[in-house]
Amino acid sequence: MVAPENASGRSHRPGLRLLAIVALVLVLAGLVVFALSRLELKRVGHSLATASPGWIALALVLMSLAMVMRSVSWHQTLRAALPDTPMPWGPVARALMIGVMASALVPARIGEPSRVLVLSRRLHGRTSHLVPIVAGTVFSQTLINLLALAILLAVSLTSVPLASGHVASIAIALALPLAVCLLVVLGPRLLRLGRRSRWARVARAAEGIERLLALARQGLVVFARPRYGSTAVGFQLLAWALQWLACYMVILALGLQSQTGLAAAAAILLAVNLSAVLPATPSNVGVFQAACLVVLAAYGVGAGPGLAYGIILQAVEVVTALVLGVPALLKEGLSWRDIRTSSMPSESDAGG
Repeated sequence: MVAPENASGRSHRPGLRLLAIVALVLVLAGLVVFALSRLELKRVGHSLATASPGWIALALVLMSLAMVMRSVSWHQTLRAALPDTPMPWGPVARALMIGVMASALVPARIGEPSRVLVLSRRLHGRTSHLVPIVAGTVFSQTLINLLALAILLAVSLTSVPLASGHVASIAIALALPLAVCLLVVLGPRLLRLGRRSRWARVARAAEGIERLLALARQGLVVFARPRYGSTAVGFQLLAWALQWLACYMVILALGLQSQTGLAAAAAILLAVNLSAVLPATPSNVGVFQAACLVVLAAYGVGAGPGLAYGIILQAVEVVTALVLGVPALLKEGLSWRDIRTSSMPSESDAGG
């Protein structure tokens, strides 16, 4: 009698999932209609049509250079975590570009697991052993990103009280990766209690999770090796600086420099990254523009130019991801289907 009930439950899941998707689409469509009704579309079109292509092209170049700098940072982190494994920079850069493209095109955070698996399959085929370590190196970059976000927050708050009333939200967004870090660092000690359990299944699960966490901690060893750590941190922060400048180039393209400046660009970069913590649409479309609108409104920029800014900045990011990601995908001999399907088992593998 148990099997039919389980089968019935499974049969209802696709229907519930479809209803949830339809409801989400309807809500998003309603929000878009409401937003459009509040905007002067003529001003949006005028801002887009009169934007300076030279500044936009420079923003594309800066975004591309930022991706290269991120790949150098990750390469140094990997060399620290896997000193006995040959680590050419090319495959590392391609894996990162593929991950960035995946994050830009799919409404889920599959960019990180994608680049972990793309690189792991290149390292002598020892995927099962290397996935937790490579994932740990990706997490180490997340910690550096927290430093960059803190810097952007400090710069933003010096120009306008943008975060007033939202300090708690920002603190939660910044605290989540730190909580995961504490889990990775302290988890093995806590799991030792599970290994002493009277139930064999619990003890085996605790032992397996402890082993994976220990491998993940190996990915954080870059912070204990100044030779690699200083380079990794420096290039990652340089990447953020280049993205910051790219955001400012879009300000110049729209002629908004009289109302805003570098501080506003820092606030925009901070806002769009915090809004992407839980992406709901491909490239976070809609939420991305809303974040730009909120920031620019604080500087006195109207809704029309603000929306135009969000559209152009997101276009710059997506075009950069495609220009760098598609050649990397072809060079690795992978298809888009490979990326989407391989990211699914990676999550289960990482979970033990």
